[in-house]
Amino acid sequence: MKAKILVTGATGFVGQNLVPYLNQSGFETLQLSRVQLQNIVSVNLTNINTIIHLAGKAHDLLKTANSSDYYEVNFERTKALYDAFLLSDAEKFIFVSSVKAAVDSVDGRLTENVIPQPVTDYGKSKLMAEEYIKSQVLPIGKKYYILRPCMIHGPGNKGNLNLLYQVVKTGLPYPLGAFNNQRSLLSIDNLNFIMRELISQPEIESGVYNVADDDPLSTKEVVSIIATELGIKAKIWDFSPKIIRMIAALGDRFRLPFDSERLNKLTENFVVDVSKLKRVLGKSLPITSTQGLVKTARSFKNLTKITKNEL
Repeated sequence: MKAKILVTGATGFVGQNLVPYLNQSGFETLQLSRVQLQNIVSVNLTNINTIIHLAGKAHDLLKTANSSDYYEVNFERTKALYDAFLLSDAEKFIFVSSVKAAVDSVDGRLTENVIPQPVTDYGKSKLMAEEYIKSQVLPIGKKYYILRPCMIHGPGNKGNLNLLYQVVKTGLPYPLGAFNNQRSLLSIDNLNFIMRELISQPEIESGVYNVADDDPLSTKEVVSIIATELGIKAKIWDFSPKIIRMIAALGDRFRLPFDSERLNKLTENFVVDVSKLKRVLGKSLPITSTQGLVKTARSFKNLTKITKNEL
């Protein structure tokens, strides 16, 4: 009999990649709609083996969201779903949180032992859900896994990597080559693999786990990988960081698109330590950081071809 996996947020980017992967891996997936999640007490969880909670309110880059929405969606609904899990026969609960539940910036490498200090309502609401899960008495035979992924990418992703891809495609130079930052990324292929292993392996202990690809990349390395996939030469300029910061300060003053916050996002270090997760899995991740990024860039390229053919 196939193990039944209940997935919330199945229509999102991660869910659209994860559900087919789990089906192909021999599991039976069931999807919980937003309406059902809002009224979880009426949902029949009989014969469910694992609940994967992907649904949530994402970080609002435009800063237009109502702060209370984060706590309603990311905390209250997670709390209600976890309560239902504790009363059900399901054995495992996988909650996809975020590295932003721990910190907003990293000095060195981010481990699970860091004292959480989230800055945004998004991070704070995710941390509240984490703390609630950890505070409940866990019945014998049940386990929970709180995953803190960094930036996830892959086919269908419409986030910052897609924007960077569009910039590189224009042939415009990347002017921040003098900043030698290191940033962890997470390929959807590696995340899918990790989910399957958490479901399949009975001995992995409950806990909080950082999730990222093995090796961090600099932003200029990402630009080079995208350019190579596009078949063009990467244009990377090494302007003085001092001059770049002065330009960003002007952006702050006159509210221009390029400001200090945007500069920080492009050049900050954010390295995630995944040694704890790899140790409990006992297996290597299926693809490297570079391989995952190549696959993502190729998906952007193929999407462009499809769009042109439809015109």
